Amino acid sequence: MATEPPQTTPLAASAVAPAAIRRCESQLALSERGERYRRSWLPPEPTRAMILVHGYAEHSGRYDEMAMHFAARGFAVHAYDQAGHGRTRGPRGHVDRFDRLIEELARFVSLVESDHPGLPIDVVGHSMGGLVVAATAAFERPSVDRFVVSGAALDLGGGGIERSLTLWIARILAVVAPRLGMATGLDVEGLSRDPDVIARYLADPYVKDRMSARFAAGMTAMVEATRVAAARIERPILILHGEADPICPVAGSRLLHTGLAPEVASASGIQVYPGLRHEIFNEPERERVWQDMLDWLEA
Repeated sequence: MATEPPQTTPLAASAVAPAAIRRCESQLALSERGERYRRSWLPPEPTRAMILVHGYAEHSGRYDEMAMHFAARGFAVHAYDQAGHGRTRGPRGHVDRFDRLIEELARFVSLVESDHPGLPIDVVGHSMGGLVVAATAAFERPSVDRFVVSGAALDLGGGGIERSLTLWIARILAVVAPRLGMATGLDVEGLSRDPDVIARYLADPYVKDRMSARFAAGMTAMVEATRVAAARIERPILILHGEADPICPVAGSRLLHTGLAPEVASASGIQVYPGLRHEIFNEPERERVWQDMLDWLEA
């Protein structure tokens, strides 16, 4: 796939009226570490299933507009608040070990597969969620149709963790004070060019910029492990990134694509959007991005 987006892309017609889409919220256990807050957006007769995996400091509720967009086009969309995030109980920005996030996503894929037997499943992750999705694809290899990552946290050299918590300090604190947390200095203006998105983000009571030492050390280690394991990914993956992303540099996405095995790379794609910032799903051009996703998923 070309690295430049098309100038104009007609949107697919909505097949399902919004009123017919059923929103569901519940709790579910993905491991022995407690329940996770779950959301679903269900059309009457889904033709595919989609799992959305949110990023650091945010939660699945921020993806309501995107979930409704795809549910209106026949996708049964599912998401959950990862450990330390959103409405999932527990200390904010903390997990006992980072690879638990990968294991829990693999478990969630199995549950969605049981909910929709026979339907193809696509797994979409943004930012830290993109890291979790890429790591799950490499290490757990769940039975899914395709993966999509957006602004994946595969290079921590931007306006994130390195600003306030260096790796060597995080590794020390992860042992002696694993729950000690601090703000990462996330560049909020780097999320989107849409001022309403920024305002809602700052006002959201479930958005918490706090990362524990253990979380930080584990995430950094997972970035390194995933980059060198890209060739283990067996299913096609669409890699999306805003070129003006100041939080997760696009270099990480390019390295992931370069590391794919040739037979997987030939079925995969990378698309970089000039001028778009970190949250390409929340930029003014988001419907064009969603259409690019839809075109690739249904090709």
